[in-house]
Amino acid sequence: MIRVVLFDLDGVIRHFDPDHLTDIERRHGLAAGTIAGIAFATPLIEEVTTGRITRAEWVRQVSASAGSAPAAEEWGVQPSVVDEAMLDLSDELRSMGLTTAVLTNGTDTIPAEIAALGIADRFDAIFNSADIGFVKPDVRAFEHVLDALGVTGAEVFFTDDTASKLVGADRLSMRTHVFGGVDGLRDQLRAAGIGVR
Repeated sequence: MIRVVLFDLDGVIRHFDPDHLTDIERRHGLAAGTIAGIAFATPLIEEVTTGRITRAEWVRQVSASAGSAPAAEEWGVQPSVVDEAMLDLSDELRSMGLTTAVLTNGTDTIPAEIAALGIADRFDAIFNSADIGFVKPDVRAFEHVLDALGVTGAEVFFTDDTASKLVGADRLSMRTHVFGGVDGLRDQLRAAGIGVR
């Protein structure tokens, strides 16, 4: 029986406008895709999301590689939008007696970002890879969550917008779903025996 619903953060709970980054690059004379190509390439992305370097150092390295400190700094504070329908779903699940939590491949600034978004109290726990030291889909990131919540994999439903991030969860017998929107997620939760609206 499912006792915990575990959500990814970016692309599920909060969203970034890809046009915003394109605009930054255009205004600063960078080729489209330059910043993402640097920021999310290995090993740099793994260093920041496992807590080996800070977000500030990440942005500094992106700045140095891109050759534009203003562009990197503007990208580093780009705005996001919270999906209110997902917050409502979390509230609904909690009202049914289930635990809801977030597992994100994040940086050391996730606590401040969560506080700024005002969503900390909408989930029972928020797990950040920069604190754990392992990133999804590493099974050890998911084991950390299971240990902290005192549940087995079979008692967890996990959704992420990236299919490759589900691998570690699948290995632990979690029920998994590639997120494509709240309606599809609700359908999958009902299929898992959770009586959401």
